[in-house]
Amino acid sequence: MTTSPANHAAMQTQSQAEAPRWYLYLATFVAGLTTLGVEMATSRLIGAVLGTSDLVWAAVIALVLVYLTAGYFLGGRLADRRPSQADFFRLMAWAALTAGLLPVLARPLMLQMAAAFALADLNLLVLGAVGLTVAILFAVPVTLLGCVSPYVIRLAVSDVETAGATAGRLYALSTAGSILGTFAPALVMIPAVGTAWTFAILAGGLMTVALLGLVRVQPRRAWRLGWMPVVLLVALVLVIRGPVKPAPAGTRLLYEAETQYNYVQVVEVEPGVIVSRQQPGTRLLLLNEGQGVHSVYHPDILQTQATWDMFLAAPYFNPPPYGPDAVDHIAIIGLAAGTIAHQYTEVYGPLAIDGIEIDPGIVEAGRRYFGMTMPNLNVIVDDGRYGLSRLGGGYDLIAIDAYRVPYIPWHLTTVEFFEEVRDHLAPDGVVMINVGRAASDRRLVDAMTATLLAVFPSVHAIDVPYSFNTMLVGTRLESDPGNLTANLGLLPADVHPLLRDTLALAAQAIVAIQPSAIVFTDDQAPVETLINTMIFEFVTGQGNLEQVGD
Repeated sequence: MTTSPANHAAMQTQSQAEAPRWYLYLATFVAGLTTLGVEMATSRLIGAVLGTSDLVWAAVIALVLVYLTAGYFLGGRLADRRPSQADFFRLMAWAALTAGLLPVLARPLMLQMAAAFALADLNLLVLGAVGLTVAILFAVPVTLLGCVSPYVIRLAVSDVETAGATAGRLYALSTAGSILGTFAPALVMIPAVGTAWTFAILAGGLMTVALLGLVRVQPRRAWRLGWMPVVLLVALVLVIRGPVKPAPAGTRLLYEAETQYNYVQVVEVEPGVIVSRQQPGTRLLLLNEGQGVHSVYHPDILQTQATWDMFLAAPYFNPPPYGPDAVDHIAIIGLAAGTIAHQYTEVYGPLAIDGIEIDPGIVEAGRRYFGMTMPNLNVIVDDGRYGLSRLGGGYDLIAIDAYRVPYIPWHLTTVEFFEEVRDHLAPDGVVMINVGRAASDRRLVDAMTATLLAVFPSVHAIDVPYSFNTMLVGTRLESDPGNLTANLGLLPADVHPLLRDTLALAAQAIVAIQPSAIVFTDDQAPVETLINTMIFEFVTGQGNLEQVGD
């Protein structure tokens, strides 16, 4: 039997000791796990600065696919030229090292990006340059990981007649690893140990497999690469010494955490400084890129001068006379750290409040730093729509504070959802939603108005002063904007001053509604299309997005 030059070279190379086939299968599984794990962890690394919107996710996924494509191509060519297990395991070791160093190398760049993406000073030039650099750093480990599949197929196939079965097993193992790599970081590793340690664990597992394989094949080469885990450990120690991201200017960092859903920051406004119209000593809840304030708390100041105050005005769009004694049971979808719940408790006393918040990490931050321990507040950790479906009815108000551009859950914007909301309201109940907008683009507000009008007989709009937020109110009873002023005049003398002040401000900020032809349904809700247009206007300087409130 004759052999080709390529096969002859392969036979010479493979005359060295070899790892068993099952070990190649293990390497394939771990490489698949690491590839998707790195993708998930990278999304969180970037999300702390750029957020976790659909656009960011699409960019991360696209980059992964581009780099994997390059890796498949290069890995196949390299495997044909050097079909050696030793070279294969060395390639895996370098992939592990570069993956583990990603948060270390990217950290200073991410801090620059955070400064460029500051709440009040967006620097698009710096943001673009740093983002390109991060994308290039991301390319190295993912491309190397992409080399694994074609390389291991070349090594594992010994008989052309069984090549298809061997390749199928390897792809199945790689995919199984990818499935585990999708869920383990997001659900277990990142919430438990953080993003940097997640990279280290993934890289450490892959490096262990690579070096043990190399020990079996070429022990001397394995010892030469013994510096890799040392470098990885030292770099990790350096990167975890500081916070993931510094606090915005004028604030100090009290707390940060990486949850299943968000990067969470709690900061406090420093003495002598006003941040987002909040006084010194006020605590702010920031999520992900930090472009929005999601909750505020000051032990001595109840008024926020922002969107949260306006929820107090919602029930008073009902026909007069309507007084504070009519409000005794409300629900909040998008509880966050409890600003609305605090205000309603202070104004009305211990009325029953059901608050739904999807992120348990935010609930924990609310209880620790925002005084969200009111005994009348029933906290429900769940998705807003599903959580509401499990509750009873008779609410005087359902406050929806779960929208924040670009994070608007489309399933909380549809006719079918608002029909569920209506069915949970009392006969004179109302719903109020907080909708962000661009300075000159009200299309999202107008579409939400049209959607509400498909369910409620009357809808009213309040443009919150000093912000890019519009509060929309849907009432189960036929109502008129003038009802707010009429009920303001009928308030008891001893009513809480914040309620009186808020109604007066809301009455002055009422604007005419302009429903569009777009109505969101469960079948078709093009929320992302409108949001992406708003973001484009924002980054090109044609508009602005709301910065305070969800």
